[in-house]
Amino acid sequence: MIRGHGGNIYDLARNIGCTPTDITDMSNNTNPLGPIPELLEHLKENMSAVAVHPEVDAKRLVELFASHYRIGADRAIAGNGTTQFIFASPLALETKKSLIVGPTYADYSDACQMYKIDCEYVMAKESKLFQPDVEDIRGCLKDMDTVFICNPNNPTGNLIPRGDLVDLCETYPKTRFLIDESYLPFTKNYHETTMIQAGLSNLVVLQSFSKVFRIPGLRLGFLIASPKIIGQFRYFYQPWSVNSLAQVAGIFLLEHVLVDDTFIKETQAFIASEKRLLAGRLKAVSSLTLFPSMASFMLIKIKEHLNAAQLCSIMAQNRVLLRNCSNFKGLSDRFVRIALKSPEINARVADTFREIFA
Repeated sequence: MIRGHGGNIYDLARNIGCTPTDITDMSNNTNPLGPIPELLEHLKENMSAVAVHPEVDAKRLVELFASHYRIGADRAIAGNGTTQFIFASPLALETKKSLIVGPTYADYSDACQMYKIDCEYVMAKESKLFQPDVEDIRGCLKDMDTVFICNPNNPTGNLIPRGDLVDLCETYPKTRFLIDESYLPFTKNYHETTMIQAGLSNLVVLQSFSKVFRIPGLRLGFLIASPKIIGQFRYFYQPWSVNSLAQVAGIFLLEHVLVDDTFIKETQAFIASEKRLLAGRLKAVSSLTLFPSMASFMLIKIKEHLNAAQLCSIMAQNRVLLRNCSNFKGLSDRFVRIALKSPEINARVADTFREIFA
């Protein structure tokens, strides 16, 4: 499902006769405050890095990452985005039968299907605002050797408390839990919520720099696990998985941006404020239901008049790209996801919604 990740600004630009930069991409759930100007300037100054091979295993980058999160360097590995690790996980973890907490990101099931591995879902319920039920998860764990959890979840934005995740891992020590924390930096006090320092032998944590620093084109992600599991992933690790500019960017961010978390805190405050304002602007639109979210995006249900494809088509004519969520297992053709952008864009899109459903 390589083209199943949602909106494609290139296709839309060709279809309506404009350039990709003319499209307001609200299907792209990266940080509206990024990329950081200082990082872009640093990359310009280091363009010569593309003329030589990057460090084959990104050793310095990994050491800085491990030091920042106060873990041993033997407990982390850097990759070509978290996608590299998701698709390696069924082989590295020797998965036979997996459980996916949904509705969620399709790559977990796609990775299992690639290797013809059975996967089952435990679905969060709309009646509970898509908050995953830990007891429902427990009830599905028999015979499961690998569990995929996106936390906060994409596309619902729900967060499972850290205590519940630790309890699950400790109660089922023979089951491997892969916790994808790509969107966790958007949440308040994420250092207290992350599982990175949990140190559990059956835990795998994914962390992304692509989302919060808005550098998806560089492809930079990390996997954190026990040294034993790291060794299992290294068996399927390709040389030079992290390109030269991605390593330059990661090192800069760890040495100059993450040292005091100011940018992260500003992002969290901005996202929280814009979510409140967007919800307020759309409160009077009875045809729409907005679900609470801990991430940088919000799930919206269209209750009447239009389906997701129709709404996305209308917005596309306004050069706005939404994420049609009809291909998320567990959702229907009534759901879209909207990623927050600048205050001006968020307000304009809310006004357009009001006009459409008036």
